Amino acid sequence: MTGTPAPADRFEEHRGHLKAVAYRMLGSLSEADDAVQESWIKLSRTDPDEIQNLGGWLTTVTGRVCLDMLRSRTRRHEEPLDDTFVPDPVIRPLSQIDPEQEVLQADSVGLALLVVLETLEPAERIAFVLHDMFAVPFDEIAPIVERSSAATRQLASRARRRVRGATPSAEPDLGRQRQVLDAFMAASRAGDFEALLAVLDPDVVLRADSGPLIGGVAASKVVRGAKPVAEQVMLFRQLAQPTQFIRFVLVNGTVGILNAPEGKPQSVMGVTISDGRITEMYILADPERLAGLDLTDLAG
Repeated sequence: MTGTPAPADRFEEHRGHLKAVAYRMLGSLSEADDAVQESWIKLSRTDPDEIQNLGGWLTTVTGRVCLDMLRSRTRRHEEPLDDTFVPDPVIRPLSQIDPEQEVLQADSVGLALLVVLETLEPAERIAFVLHDMFAVPFDEIAPIVERSSAATRQLASRARRRVRGATPSAEPDLGRQRQVLDAFMAASRAGDFEALLAVLDPDVVLRADSGPLIGGVAASKVVRGAKPVAEQVMLFRQLAQPTQFIRFVLVNGTVGILNAPEGKPQSVMGVTISDGRITEMYILADPERLAGLDLTDLAG
């Protein structure tokens, strides 16, 4: 006995990091879990003595698995992914903010960025995520995307330009985020249309992902502009009564709203706030996807 940890134990040391990588690449928590599990299967079939840097090896394997999943996803969609798509949110209590743990959490990437990442080609997304988010050298990414190092660098550069051009600026302070959402909720509850307009950016974009159909009708939508969004909020206000089940939570690291009667989520809303106004709203109300959310930390 040498005292060397078993492969399973060594893998568990990297599981959190691998899920963070996969979540950024895929925007889906369930698919991220699948990718991590596939990485474990590949490790279990490999001689550990042949691996010099386990963390780097697992990151590379996870990248390859995610690339295959993204390519398969692209083949299944004859048209580009619908604008109504809202990535899986990661929800945690607003009252439990641990700066040290925050760095390790997969939800440190916002919904706005994940939406933009969905517009990238699979190889672009892999190169950008691995290099810009996890500092993996281009020489190590190149074999994953089957490009030269120079071509891989170009993939990441092209993705970076698109991300910078499409990702809105955001208010980083949780306290100021909460103030804006307090004003939003107060205006909504009071049915004050003018107050809603005051808290919405003139160019606000609302993405509502309600799943394929509700009552035989496609309910998912994209709404642009303060007045049309305020009109939708007024409608949502009528559907979201009573309000005692609505609570403030952290949604991907920023203040958001969870509506969960009797602990069963009906909707989750994440937002992007800039200059004291809401610029982006992301509402997930797909029952099937909501049922898969982990609300363990929100019990009680």
